[in-house]
Amino acid sequence: MKQGCSKCYVILIVLSVCLLQTVKAQLTDLARIEYSYIPNNNSEDHYRRLRAVLNYPIKIKSDDYLIIGGEYNRILLNLEDEYPFDTNQLKRLHVIDFSLGYTFKTSEHWRLGAKITPRIASTLTDNLSMQDVFINGGIFAIKDRSKDKDLDKPYRLVLGLTYNSTAGVPFPLPFISYYRQINNSWSYNIGVPKSSIKHIFNEKNIIQVFAGLDGYFANIQKPLVVNQEQVDNISLSVAVGGVGYEYCFTKHLIAYSYIGYTFILSNHLRDENRDNVYKLNDLNTFYFRSGIKLKI
Repeated sequence: MKQGCSKCYVILIVLSVCLLQTVKAQLTDLARIEYSYIPNNNSEDHYRRLRAVLNYPIKIKSDDYLIIGGEYNRILLNLEDEYPFDTNQLKRLHVIDFSLGYTFKTSEHWRLGAKITPRIASTLTDNLSMQDVFINGGIFAIKDRSKDKDLDKPYRLVLGLTYNSTAGVPFPLPFISYYRQINNSWSYNIGVPKSSIKHIFNEKNIIQVFAGLDGYFANIQKPLVVNQEQVDNISLSVAVGGVGYEYCFTKHLIAYSYIGYTFILSNHLRDENRDNVYKLNDLNTFYFRSGIKLKI
């Protein structure tokens, strides 16, 4: 195994929970527009991501829904340092998800769901090929009593199995997320891709402390040769902690911003086996993400 593959487990977790984040968004977000920024502490290099999400639920029965969704990520890499390869085709990466999900109630409090998400993750500098296409999916069960007024501390539990082909693991991975409302002012969520403690000041203003994961994986359509080794993929994996703020224009329309600092950062070029070939950056740094969303 090549040097640096000890971080492969971090890559695997990040790539897997990116799918889980999509599952969560599909359940609650109708639309989302978002901007992310991560600089390089030692140079003018930086990472930016523009993200748009759209989900359209179609009511089949009283509690059964078919959900058609899509997500587009435009990743902009500003690589200003001197590198032993041509950086031009890495300036823009594209991650495009198409999702089809179905969810239905099995009892008063339990709901089941399943989804499939074909993904294009690529530099898109050439014609589309099967190396640019990944198939993801998952099944999940939700016990949602977060709006149950009979409970002193409402909660929501999500259990699931997800498969993410970009993770390189030929079997589904488990997922668990648990939300609990302590009182009218405080709540917490434990899980991936994000855990948080929230304080609700009033119906308009919410602040939180969070820890979360972010990242991407994409195919390089025109492979590079770096240090006499072929490079086929590029990935970024980030674990970050910080504070977040939400402003609720209405119950369903929310603006948000997260500011934090990474405690794990791995940005690598990889070969066809997804082993590290070249390290772009692994220095921890500032993290910023902001956007607006329309939720159920």
